[in-house]
Parts: sequence; structure tokens; C-alpha cells
Amino acid sequence: MFYWFMKSVVAGPLLLTLFRPWIKGLENIPQTGGAILASNHLSVIDSVILPLVLRRRISFLAKSDYFTGKGLKGWVTRMFFNATGQISIDRSGGKASEASLNTGLAVLAQGDLLGIYPEGTRSPDAKMYRGRTGVARMVLEAGVPIIPVAMIDTEKVMPIGTRLPKLKRIGIIIGKPIDFSRFEGLESDRFILRSVTDEIMYELQRLSGQEYADVYATSVKEKRANAVR
Repeated sequence: MFYWFMKSVVAGPLLLTLFRPWIKGLENIPQTGGAILASNHLSVIDSVILPLVLRRRISFLAKSDYFTGKGLKGWVTRMFFNATGQISIDRSGGKASEASLNTGLAVLAQGDLLGIYPEGTRSPDAKMYRGRTGVARMVLEAGVPIIPVAMIDTEKVMPIGTRLPKLKRIGIIIGKPIDFSRFEGLESDRFILRSVTDEIMYELQRLSGQEYADVYATSVKEKRANAVR
């Protein structure tokens, strides 16, 4: 109820008026049943704008740090992430990664939409980076459609490091579902997982027009952070 109240009455109308998002391919979202929306990730507002233009509710897996802050700022952050349909997960690796997978599978089993950023983090420079294979494992285990989504120009509205957005128009391109049923039962094969992930990233790159870099975004961020020290 809180999600729909914020979307329809409070934040939704205001943000849609300010950023005037254009959208292509909305008909590619199934009206019912579980599905994964795999998106590029340019800005923190990606997880805000995409739910606003969809008729169905979508949930994102968000790191638990966003839900554990203290004081007024922590409360506001927690309310914001709850309002945008985000689910707290531990991303510290190992068993935590397995818990993230199970959380996502549970969302899909309920017949809901799940949003995933295969790059694992926001792009530091608007390029598209190598995808993590967790998205492939999830789609093969769940047996649901996976739909590529390209966010356009959101990094110009709210670049990394900024607190207030700029008033610019943004876009969303939703591609046709990708069929991976030929790999059913092969979710434990790491070569298949990489192949599926690369196919998803190729389609995202085609839709978004971003320059592709065949390295992980996290590695680029770590290297830049070390260079600054």
C-alpha cells in the first residue's frame, strides 16, 4: 500500500513531471507472472524512475547498508528504499550471495517482477561494463523471461557523487524478452552462465548505445580509488 501511495500520489507525479521520461517497448513487459528486468546502471535514480513508468510493481535487490542507517537521515533513506520497492540483502559474498539468489527467486516465484543490474554497481563513467553471472544463474533457475532495459541519460541527471538531480529529460528502452530455455538445467555450468550473461550484456549495449568495456566496473572503481590515495 505504501509503495502505491508514494508512486501514485506523492513522489510519482512530481518526478514524472520534472524529468518527463520517454519510454519505448512498454508492451514487452508481461502483464502477469514473474520476470526479470535486467538493466544497465548509470545513476542512483535508475531504481526510482523505472518503477514509476511500469504498470506493475517491481522489486530491486539493494545492499543492506541502505536500511540500517541511524538518525533522521537513516530513517529517510530507509523509507525511500522501501517506497521504491527495494529489498534489503547482504552483498558481502559467500553465503550472503546465496541468500541474495534465494531472495530474488522468492520474488519471482510469487509471480512478481524483479529488477537486476548485471554490472553489479553503477558505471563510473557512463560506459557499460562486464556483467556478473548471478543474473544468469537466477534466470536459469527461475525459468522466467528476462527482459533487457536500457536507461538513457540518467547519469546526466544525477552523476555519481552529486546529491541533487539536474532537470533533464531521460529515457527508457525496454527490449524484447530473451529466451534461454535451451540452457535449462545447466545453471551450474560456469561456461553457460558466462555465455548467458554476455548475451544479456550484448543486448543491453545494443539498446543503450554505450561504449562497452570488458572488465568489471568494481575493478575500475577500486583502481581509481587507489590512485587517489
